Amino acid sequence: MSPVTLMVARRVARGRYPDFMAWLDEGRELAADFRGYLGSGVLAPPPGDDEYQIIFRFGDAETLDAWEHSASRRSWLARGEGLYLAPHEHRATGLDSWFRAAGGQTPPRWKQAVAIWLAFFPVSLGHQLLFGEALASLPLVLRVLATTLMLTPVMVFLFIPLVTRWLAPWLNARPGRTGTGRLARLWHQLRA
Repeated sequence: MSPVTLMVARRVARGRYPDFMAWLDEGRELAADFRGYLGSGVLAPPPGDDEYQIIFRFGDAETLDAWEHSASRRSWLARGEGLYLAPHEHRATGLDSWFRAAGGQTPPRWKQAVAIWLAFFPVSLGHQLLFGEALASLPLVLRVLATTLMLTPVMVFLFIPLVTRWLAPWLNARPGRTGTGRLARLWHQLRA
């Protein structure tokens, strides 16, 4: 079975930001107690926006369903009333879930590979700069084990969703619609 990701978008109600953030943390802690829970993350909105993306990942559809229909989640959602506006949810499975556009289309695999590499390279470089020397004395298997244990959650819950959000115009562009003007704007966005 494939892991399942539940992506939830919530707009913060005016003046409720601290309460909303505390409520989000509570929900992530509740989910962590459920069998099959693989992790969660929160993506802050870009400047000028107030819609947060909350990501919950479970081992399979059955374990996600158990969490979604649990009394503790219902109670948590009830405590969040008034903290957010316009909620919507999207469920996805597999690697394509990171890249699926609103219309259900996924970009070509080569674009997905570029996006993953753009997330993976800086994270790997930073990891090597910070921990490379400390881990160098470990045997190869332990060094790789430690590295993947540290990098996988960072990649899955932070950097890949962030890069796919930044690259969305390029990833989701239809063939023949990626003129140099669009690529130039994307390049300037990435450099900003």
